[in-house]
Amino acid sequence: MTVEEIKHLGNLSRLALTDDEAAAFSQEIDAILTYVSTVSAIAGDGALPKKIGVVHNVFRSDEVTVTPGSYTETLLSAAPDRVGAFVRVKKIIDQGE
Repeated sequence: MTVEEIKHLGNLSRLALTDDEAAAFSQEIDAILTYVSTVSAIAGDGALPKKIGVVHNVFRSDEVTVTPGSYTETLLSAAPDRVGAFVRVKKIIDQGE
């Protein structure tokens, strides 16, 4: 691709390219397009598989691993102040009261 074509692509992409940048991109794009055409020639039409490797779910099942409430008392005892089963914190939002 010529430097003028690179500048035109930059303009269409709303990129302000200097002459040096356009010249550098011109060389890089030529190298990329040459590589892609080489890969395409080797692969041919439809030679690449649709999926590569085994597809499987990598997530674990959503299961309860502890008894609900088993750590509640431990956490509440570490808090500086509590009200029943809740931690009491300093009021930081004034609701016009």
